[in-house]
Amino acid sequence: MGTKNPPESDPVTPYEKQAELKRILESKYFAKAPKRRLFLEFTTGHVLRGEGDKLNEYLIGVEVYERGSDFDPQQDPIVRVQAHEIRRALKTYYLEEGKNSPLKIDLPAGQYAPLFTRAKPDATVAAGAADSAGPSPAVVAARRGIEWRNALLVFLSLACATLGLLYMRERGVSHTPMPSAAALPESEEWFWKPFLVPGSQPLVVVPTQPVLRLVTDADTPQTLKQGYAIPKLTMPAFRDTFHFLELKNFVFVPTPTDYTGIGEAVGLADLANLLSSQGVTFRVKTSRLTDYTEIQGGNTIMLGGATHWTNRVFENPHGFSLYEGAFKNNSAPPGANAVFASQFDPVTNHLTRDYALVVMRPNGAKKDRLLLLYGLCTQGTQGAAEYVTNGERLVALRTALLDASPDKKTLPAFFEALLSVPVENYVPGGASLVALRIITE
Repeated sequence: MGTKNPPESDPVTPYEKQAELKRILESKYFAKAPKRRLFLEFTTGHVLRGEGDKLNEYLIGVEVYERGSDFDPQQDPIVRVQAHEIRRALKTYYLEEGKNSPLKIDLPAGQYAPLFTRAKPDATVAAGAADSAGPSPAVVAARRGIEWRNALLVFLSLACATLGLLYMRERGVSHTPMPSAAALPESEEWFWKPFLVPGSQPLVVVPTQPVLRLVTDADTPQTLKQGYAIPKLTMPAFRDTFHFLELKNFVFVPTPTDYTGIGEAVGLADLANLLSSQGVTFRVKTSRLTDYTEIQGGNTIMLGGATHWTNRVFENPHGFSLYEGAFKNNSAPPGANAVFASQFDPVTNHLTRDYALVVMRPNGAKKDRLLLLYGLCTQGTQGAAEYVTNGERLVALRTALLDASPDKKTLPAFFEALLSVPVENYVPGGASLVALRIITE
């Protein structure tokens, strides 16, 4: 059975919960016990997404312990046995390594949704708070956590206020009302009409930080030699990504420009510019805090797609799918190229060409739309965003869709488009249409 955490007067934030989970997983009671780790990661992930009530023996047995669809919890007690072991490990952890932790994770008997609570000071310490001995380490740690959180909130508030003032100064805006939005030309309205909502045009600057990126089958042998192999089970943060399922091994290589999400950030700025020109307001959420049910709740635009549910958006037996780190055209004509992988310079190993998918399909209620802009690399996603916010590119796409329609007159509402994105000096150039498929189902 599952349960949701009860409301608290001082609720524990998701960040605090993640930090506490990380401390536990790094402890000696879980660090060398991969199944315990996966159990706790899986169940905690559901709680953080507000889905603790969906947890049950069958789900955990299939997803964590890899039992088949015929798994019978009454015949196979693996989940109950492991839950008992985890409860005992948690209890021991908080008696030893975690005795001064400001938070506590419990797995109540008969339940599988972890419960997060703040550590309570010992009663004798609370009664003698005025004593010269001072508060316990747990109280000090809790107070420091609260003080740090409050200081961070103050800092963020001041930063937002400062940025707001700088923005108004840059735009020369005082209390002048925003001008009314200009209508999109017909050549662009056909694509964007379902998504229009009010907003503004801020300046967005995103720094590029060096990171380690995952190697895929599209990389060269030279790249593989420079890589660092890390066992997948030691990297729980990747469990909700395509890479965890698609790649047999995890090999990382250093890169200052690829896979950093910069393309997604620039793409978000392009979308914000277009939507704000129409007076649009919209929500922004990270994929790790979103599930497929929420995505289907209205008009949705997805930048990138490295989540475990992305296949449900674009993979189709008659269309495009992800194939070993590349895009595969399942409807390619005989003799035509069907697999499109990122291309790298054989000498410098710099990305020279990427590919991206633009998918427009019905979402939840048929009146709603789901738009996916998904590049194999971050430059591909940026190229796709630039493509769909460029009037000339949309004219070309509209013409291609009309040519592909059965009567050559009716514009298809739903489609998949594969784009080729040239990349020079890490910057994507103008994308071009490679293949197109009309979605009729």
